Amino acid sequence: MSPLEALAPAKINLFLHVGAVRPDGYHPLSSLVAFADVGDRIAVAPADRLSLAITGPFAPALHADDDNLVLRALRELGRMAGIGAPPLAVTLDKALPIAAGLGGGSSDAGAALKLANRALGLELPESELADIARIVGADGPMCLIARSAWAEGIGEVLTPAPALPPLHAVLANPGRPSPTGAVYRAYDAGPPQPDDRPAPPADWSTATVIDWLAGQRNDLEAPAVAIEPAIGEALVAMRVSGARLTRMSGSGATVFGLFGDAGAAATAADELGRNHGDWWVRATVLGDKTAETSQ
Repeated sequence: MSPLEALAPAKINLFLHVGAVRPDGYHPLSSLVAFADVGDRIAVAPADRLSLAITGPFAPALHADDDNLVLRALRELGRMAGIGAPPLAVTLDKALPIAAGLGGGSSDAGAALKLANRALGLELPESELADIARIVGADGPMCLIARSAWAEGIGEVLTPAPALPPLHAVLANPGRPSPTGAVYRAYDAGPPQPDDRPAPPADWSTATVIDWLAGQRNDLEAPAVAIEPAIGEALVAMRVSGARLTRMSGSGATVFGLFGDAGAAATAADELGRNHGDWWVRATVLGDKTAETSQ
């Protein structure tokens, strides 16, 4: 059997409204999540035991140990299916920055679960795979489904969103850490914002969606910038490049800019790459056709 391969797409929080911390330590939130056509790649092939090899430009920052989210998800799949550790050789081509607000680890786990389900002939429905994906965190189910959605609760309550129009975007990461825990603690030091889900846009055309998003927030952006000023520099550079909307994704440090067309996004990405050679910069399209699997 030939290896099965899939894109593990980058997750973008188009907005992120965060409420006051709950007694259990979690924060209620509301977000509209979209997925990009760039990301890591996962491949699985039959083997005599479960193994993980990590390649790609960001491989040195990861370890193929018990804490790796791909291995945790696959072991949970095997436990739920009653087969033990799935006998698969898994390769992760790590193309996304680590801890970058792009859901990379959860997306890797989601892609691996779907591929393993096929490779082993388990035929588990998406709903059962989503339950398994919770083991990697609250964003596990959304990254497994990898389609635009409203996310609420602590990120685990998902409602399908109407198919987004193609949103031409540029992603930029300044190569600096943005620790999620520290960002949330900085957020908690200020007045909490409402975790409100806004009324949807009047229509889902590109121009209307961008204008509507401009009226929303990422409540973690200001505390993240206060901790890591390089995020603020990336936001300014993205605005100067001509983005119609600029925002940080998740808890950072990746920022995104939305542009009117593919040409404008490509030009901005080239300019940012030239001016900031140590940043990770990619032009992309956000939408719902990003996680197609190939054999």
